[in-house]
Amino acid sequence: MIKGFKVFENDWTCREYQYEVGKTFKHEGNIEMCGAGFHFCQKASDCFNYYSFNSNNKVAEVEAVGHVETREDKSVTDELRIVREISWQELLTIVNTGKDCTGLNNSGNRNSGDWNSGNRNSGDRNSGNRNSGNGNSGNGNSGDWNSGNRNSGDRNSGNRNSGNGNSGNGNSGNRNSGDRNSGDWNSGDWNSGDRNSGDWNSGNRNSGNGNSGNGNSGNRNSGDRNSGDWNSTNRSSNVFSTKQEKLKIFDKETDMTFDAWRNSEACSILAWNFNSTVWIYEENMTDEEKEKHPSYKTTGGYLKEFTFREACKNMWGCLTTREKEVIENIPNFDNDKFKSITGIEVEKE
Repeated sequence: MIKGFKVFENDWTCREYQYEVGKTFKHEGNIEMCGAGFHFCQKASDCFNYYSFNSNNKVAEVEAVGHVETREDKSVTDELRIVREISWQELLTIVNTGKDCTGLNNSGNRNSGDWNSGNRNSGDRNSGNRNSGNGNSGNGNSGDWNSGNRNSGDRNSGNRNSGNGNSGNGNSGNRNSGDRNSGDWNSGDWNSGDRNSGDWNSGNRNSGNGNSGNGNSGNRNSGDRNSGDWNSTNRSSNVFSTKQEKLKIFDKETDMTFDAWRNSEACSILAWNFNSTVWIYEENMTDEEKEKHPSYKTTGGYLKEFTFREACKNMWGCLTTREKEVIENIPNFDNDKFKSITGIEVEKE
């Protein structure tokens, strides 16, 4: 028997399955991580890698009384007992080792933020005290990742800085290694935008030069993410283009642009659920895996790599019925071509 924790919706459902305190639930057939069986976490704080840290959710102590498989911070079993409900106040004492914290995973005291080892922080991951920013080892910072004290900017190692992490000269922006930048995170020169490696950009994240748009590798684009030059549209490899080209999906023309695809629910579902590697803990390793990866003795496990098609199969097994329907409603969806790319045979009802 393995004890753990599980988070539910307010009505005691999880992924549309109804649970009840005091009852034991059995799964018939094989279990599969992210696919089949009852999932839970052996550490309470790990539950909130999958659920928001929200007092409206129900939290319960559970016991896995059947077969259990564990991967990273999550476990799955074929028989799960819902032992008791845990109140939100009790949960705060379980997930925090510090006292009087309302945040998550704090070892310090009186933190409303998360993962703080210092005290009275409203930000996250601070080892210093009274920080409203994040990742500070100093005290009284409203910015982020400062080792000094009372900084309103970010990533300063000195004290009382209003600028932010600049190694270049004449910068009014933040984290610049170039010169005379008014924007942030620039390695190039004379940029008023942010995160530019090129020069004279007023847009953001440009590696080209003279762009007022964002994410351009080409030059002098007013649109975004262009590899060509002088484009006012987005994602063009052409020159002087004003309209974004329509995509081919499954080798057929559609009315969808690349921007529309990237903003679609189908694209998000595929991106969030595809993983090509997974950490396997020592207790779940086979003898063959231990022989092949002897470093597990010091690392406590090994990083398992999946082929592209294996990762696709794992992804498909993690999706709900509704999420699969979203994928099958991609324009021009072709089961044969989908299978030839991913190896997944979509079963039609």
